[in-house]
Amino acid sequence: MRKYNNTKREYDGHKFDSLKELARYKILSAWLASGIIRELKLQEPFVLAPAVILIKDGKPKKKPAVKYIADFTYMKDSDFIVEDVKSEATKNLPVYRLKIHLMKHVHGLDITEI
Repeated sequence: MRKYNNTKREYDGHKFDSLKELARYKILSAWLASGIIRELKLQEPFVLAPAVILIKDGKPKKKPAVKYIADFTYMKDSDFIVEDVKSEATKNLPVYRLKIHLMKHVHGLDITEI
């Protein structure tokens, strides 16, 4: 199923949720090859809250950890960069805004939106 009418693509052994994300990967790959950046990673997970057990109707139910998955992470000079390729429609979603807030609070990291 497609989200927000994005066109999913596979390229260079990786799956991308949109053409915009694929285009960004091509740019970052070129930067990596030329030495502008290093340690490029795709779909890097960050735990924002650990798994918990909640009681519902007197029964325990395990809930998984809450994670933020960055589209790209890399090093540029001495800076660790976390990037997320977002459309105007998705960058204002409440869940995404909360995850940005938690990334800063829990990991001390800002997200660069592309």
